[in-house]
Amino acid sequence: MRLHLCAVGRLRAGPERDLVDDYLLRFDRSGRALGLGPVQEHEVEDKKNAGMGAEADLLARAVPAGAVLVTLDERGKLMSSPEFAALLAKWRDGGRQDLAFVIGGADGIDPGLRARADFSLSFGAMVWPHMLVRVMLAEQLYRAASILAGAPYHRA
Repeated sequence: MRLHLCAVGRLRAGPERDLVDDYLLRFDRSGRALGLGPVQEHEVEDKKNAGMGAEADLLARAVPAGAVLVTLDERGKLMSSPEFAALLAKWRDGGRQDLAFVIGGADGIDPGLRARADFSLSFGAMVWPHMLVRVMLAEQLYRAASILAGAPYHRA
């Protein structure tokens, strides 16, 4: 199952980029043997500053047709890492070819795009900077692959 990280904004060189790259590389190494990956990043920018609606249009175009659409949103479902790993495995085992994670910009995700989501995931009630959400998602993807592989990275 191919994974797509669709996000508003460009993640430039720096600590966040380094962390995302590191965790996605780790995920790629362990996930492929499990039928997960690779992860392709799709970065979109609303250069006209037209707002959430314009960002939603750009994000929707980045999501492959037929993909499971998952939004990252503080109103979404809270999950443990093992539950997240099991959900990835369920989608993979159900024959889904593509899984797209959508991360909005500073104002979040447009309600219309949020309503189209198959699933909404929360990293807590706090609002996180969208650049840090990418890091957290990349780490959780790696953690999920480690859990599914029975590797010792995750200790609960």
